Amino acid sequence: MLEGVTFDQLRFFVAAAEEKSFSAAGRRLSRAQSVISQGIANLEGQLGVELFKREGRYPELTQAGTLLLGDAKAMLGGMSLMKSRARGMAAGLETELSVAVDVMFPMSILTRAAAGFGEKFPLTPLRLYVEVLGGVAQSVLDQQCQIGIMGSLPLLTDDLLSERLLAVEMVFVAAPEHPLSLKKTPLTDCDLAQHVQLVLTDRTELSVGREFRVLSPRNWRLADLGAKHAFLLAGLGWGSMPVEMVERDLKEGRLCELQLLDLPKREQMTMSATYRINAPPGPAGRWFVEQLKYFTGTMPALTSQD
Repeated sequence: MLEGVTFDQLRFFVAAAEEKSFSAAGRRLSRAQSVISQGIANLEGQLGVELFKREGRYPELTQAGTLLLGDAKAMLGGMSLMKSRARGMAAGLETELSVAVDVMFPMSILTRAAAGFGEKFPLTPLRLYVEVLGGVAQSVLDQQCQIGIMGSLPLLTDDLLSERLLAVEMVFVAAPEHPLSLKKTPLTDCDLAQHVQLVLTDRTELSVGREFRVLSPRNWRLADLGAKHAFLLAGLGWGSMPVEMVERDLKEGRLCELQLLDLPKREQMTMSATYRINAPPGPAGRWFVEQLKYFTGTMPALTSQD
């Protein structure tokens, strides 16, 4: 019966196929050749097919054996994966790590941290959700995500803790043909009020009644930073963007940097790692936060043992 197939029988089958010898498979698995031969014979009886031809000096896979070898390897791999996951869970390792990331956070840093995470925790799935404004905090509060990477907005509640990561440099920009780009003097509030400002909007209720750098009564609200970028390039308005995202546009003349009279040329938005007080990061989450800190220059390099 197929239900009686054992883990050892599959190991014997794979080892014999790879070593092309029952005796070599026995040495590899520290088992007697007779145990290997009997185990494979029992497996053949349960499967109802012959796995090896035994006429020659060395056993050769039959056509059925060749086809079933891949299945056997997959089953052994799945069992090893389950054992590894179980060991991690017993040690307190998260079964998966979910992170909500503010759309303003530098993707170059996030991808480097994610690459390191994949090497350090190959069996722990990483779930990343890119959110706007209060969407990060809401994901953490709703327990959809264990960790949030969010900007310095007055949205934190008593249920959340935060750890500083870095300051994202922001710049006001417009297309080169936009009237504000054509002015040669610093822009006043009156100048700004005459033109549409492109503003990211919060899809949650956490920032209701609050405005973040909305400087013109004429504004269009977008819930996607990519859409805002496209609108800016199309000359449909002016607005602030992370320097990293528009640096090439500025260099190649697709966007122009605006100088506002009463504001610094470039502002800083502090980014922090956020999590619930009653659910601090586990080993994988803690390592991910420390990796972000390393790539943002706020802590020394991690070692392979960390």
